[in-house]
Amino acid sequence: MSAIPISATTMLTASAIKDVSVNYYLVPLPEVLSDAKHGDHTHFELITCTITCADGTTGTGYTYTGGKGGQAIYSLIKHDLTPFLNQKNADCIEAIWEEMQYHLHYVGRGGLVSFAISAVDIALWDIRCKRINQPLWRLAGGCSDRTPCYAGGIDLNFDLTRLIENIEGYLAKGFKAVKIKVGKPTMSEDIARVAAVRKAIGDDITFMVDANYSMSPEQAIRFANAIERYDIHWFEEPTIPDDYQSYARIACATSIPLAMGENLHTVYEFGYAVNQSKLSYLQPDASNIGGITGWLKVASLAHINNLKVCSHGMQELHVSLMSSQPNAGMMEYHSFPIDAYTKYPVTLDDQGNAVAPDVVGTGVIFDDAKLAPHLIM
Repeated sequence: MSAIPISATTMLTASAIKDVSVNYYLVPLPEVLSDAKHGDHTHFELITCTITCADGTTGTGYTYTGGKGGQAIYSLIKHDLTPFLNQKNADCIEAIWEEMQYHLHYVGRGGLVSFAISAVDIALWDIRCKRINQPLWRLAGGCSDRTPCYAGGIDLNFDLTRLIENIEGYLAKGFKAVKIKVGKPTMSEDIARVAAVRKAIGDDITFMVDANYSMSPEQAIRFANAIERYDIHWFEEPTIPDDYQSYARIACATSIPLAMGENLHTVYEFGYAVNQSKLSYLQPDASNIGGITGWLKVASLAHINNLKVCSHGMQELHVSLMSSQPNAGMMEYHSFPIDAYTKYPVTLDDQGNAVAPDVVGTGVIFDDAKLAPHLIM
């Protein structure tokens, strides 16, 4: 008996988006975390987006913030993108991604718009993975099911005793690489923090520093040269991310590789950074670069320019994306513990690599019971 053909109309009907549900959560952090430019973090905002197709297939995406702007992102998805998505074919992810960019381009190229698009795009990828019964790490590239990673501390408010205690906690969990914040009022304080951490971790642990764009180019050059002796793997965001040429100035005057990208919210901004900034590591964040589609575009841009792609935040999703890529650098395990509210928190193997969840979909399944007390709307 021959198979009954499935018409394009039937497929479109099955894949048609019939419902979009948006939630906004305000999640408290276990302790106050600070960096040089954003100040104190007491909460993170989590915005989830669940898309349901006509055939009942659902996918959930999300984005997050450091505590500001989340309600605006929620509003963009609920009031602008939800009606736009109605009856769109959920299988056509790249087409929808491009259309969303220009649907809201005039009022917000990048910025909050990119956060909103990211949540929708991740939900659509969750649906794509479910339709072909594959985990994200395979569908996004399939190079591996694990990736090198590091623990990224938000710790500028910690004194030296608390800082070292925090770092020792990371090492006890199996991390083989760590990052600290710099950007204290005086450079001598920053140098002392770097020296103390290197002494505590020894020579075999990979060590990075992150200034959160708090320094002038001249300050960054002096600081980088002062800490060169401590074997720093990369110097992250030494100066404002909009000043691409100053990154090149810093790179030419110092020996520590530069990393940047969490504050670049369009693929075109990454293009400028690659062409002008002499970076060694690109750090796209799927929560603000247009989701998985945007992240993969930046990963490809890095690849063709012989650069390593890394990540910022949301380790529960990035573990699959980083694992999938041939030019993966290191995934950040972030201090905002989103994965503590999921069914599959990130785990490490005995080499300190983060292991991607081998489950169908993006692998990010939120624990509703844990999140429920923090639901605002």
